[in-house]
Amino acid sequence: MAVNLLASAPPISLSPPRVFLHWRLSGDGRSFPQQWPLRVARRQSCVHSSQNTAGLISGFVHAKVPSAIDAAHEASALIEAGVEADQSSIWQQIKEIAMFAGPATGLWICGPLMSLIDTMVIGQGSSLELAALGPGTVFCDNLSYIFMFLSIATSNMVATSLAKKDENLVQHQISMLLFIAFASGLGMFLFTRVFGSQILTAFGGSDNVHLVSAANSYIQIRGLAWPAILVGMVAQSASLGMKDSWGPLKALAIASVLNGVGDVLLCCVCGYGIAGAAWATMFSQVVAAFMMMAALNKTCFRVFSLSIPSPREILQVYEIAAPVFVTMTSKVAFYTLLTYFATSTGTITGAAHQVMINVFCMCTVWGEPLSQTAQSFMPELIYGFNRNLKRARMLLKSLVMIGAISGLTLGIIGTSLPWLFPYFFTADRTVIGEMHRVLLPFFIALMVTPSTHSLEGTLLAFRDLRFLSLSMAGCFCFGGLFVMLAAGQGYGLPGCWCGLAIFQWSRFSMALRRLTSPDGLLYNEGI
Repeated sequence: MAVNLLASAPPISLSPPRVFLHWRLSGDGRSFPQQWPLRVARRQSCVHSSQNTAGLISGFVHAKVPSAIDAAHEASALIEAGVEADQSSIWQQIKEIAMFAGPATGLWICGPLMSLIDTMVIGQGSSLELAALGPGTVFCDNLSYIFMFLSIATSNMVATSLAKKDENLVQHQISMLLFIAFASGLGMFLFTRVFGSQILTAFGGSDNVHLVSAANSYIQIRGLAWPAILVGMVAQSASLGMKDSWGPLKALAIASVLNGVGDVLLCCVCGYGIAGAAWATMFSQVVAAFMMMAALNKTCFRVFSLSIPSPREILQVYEIAAPVFVTMTSKVAFYTLLTYFATSTGTITGAAHQVMINVFCMCTVWGEPLSQTAQSFMPELIYGFNRNLKRARMLLKSLVMIGAISGLTLGIIGTSLPWLFPYFFTADRTVIGEMHRVLLPFFIALMVTPSTHSLEGTLLAFRDLRFLSLSMAGCFCFGGLFVMLAAGQGYGLPGCWCGLAIFQWSRFSMALRRLTSPDGLLYNEGI
């Protein structure tokens, strides 16, 4: 570029001119105009006249190619700038995750909190009813946990469709899944009425027939809420798939308060015992379902209109739901097997296990928001317009680190409750002694659970459902065999909880290997 310099013009600066480069940061697909000075050496040619002659100075400034050293410095500057911008984006992402996961934590706490409140209230009155609560909650809570395939399918399908900006498909999917949930809820209501007593008798065994009557009363009352439970589950997952966790949190917070007040009034004041706890829980679950439906209806999507799915749509849901169903069934089957062997050893051991498993579940739900965060945020990085596996890997790393810290914290707090404050749960010293025998495996199993949830949530976001179902089935077979052998050798409750620790660490190891291997999902650009 030639520049004419008049004699009256300011003197030419010897510093290099500033050339500005506009570049695009491809970390999340957005443009970031940045101005970066590039050092360009000048070569100046001047025309000189004699000493006494006032003349005109003409010069030409030519840009020459930077040297290799200058180019290296400029490349380093650009990389550092990209890293800074990327870190800024990651911090913004972490902030969004915190805003989502914080309220989501409350969602997962409310369910086990209801069962824990039942345990605490009933445990103050009768050890027999406390032991009966074990098979009762296994029947109600674990069977509802099997239907988590509806929740995961809803969250996965809604998040993926929103990442593709297809709101009409989201509306249809919500209506279709609500219909499936309502039909499944009616089926479970009838199943409980017809087969509830027989299942409890088979589960408890001949040595615990005296528990069947109280446990059956509990499940029959709670069974009235099955349609509301499953419909509310889909409505909650649809909100979470839209990255809205505040609406469901308000609903479940109110439900938990109603459950606590109802337990105190019906069990402690009116003396209805385990039946009063069942009525309080059932009523709170129905209220929570209607409130979650109302919260979702305030969005742009209609939730009170149901849509009968076509055979093709049922097949689409089945492709997601079937492997998830196997996964959840394997997990529930292991916990059921654990409770079965703990209960079969006697009423005292069954009561102690009921307290410990409720505290354990109450603590593990703090890791569930990490799984839900992965399911809600990962699809955008995997399937959306801003696909970026590098950011997906960074997100997973953050989730696992948060899970490790949470696991240690929860392990310390969860172990301290039955160790230092056992009388919150029962006044029976024999039951307390059994509780203290499993504190070490309790801690070992709990500390790894939040990180496991983050890994499995990422597998769900990738829809790597075949691996997840097979690995969970393998963990169930291995852990279940260990529990059976431990029980057969007379190790009692400590043997059962060692099996639980092995089960949890096996899940963590297999999921971590699947995601972090060099040829794993997070490194496959061809997905």
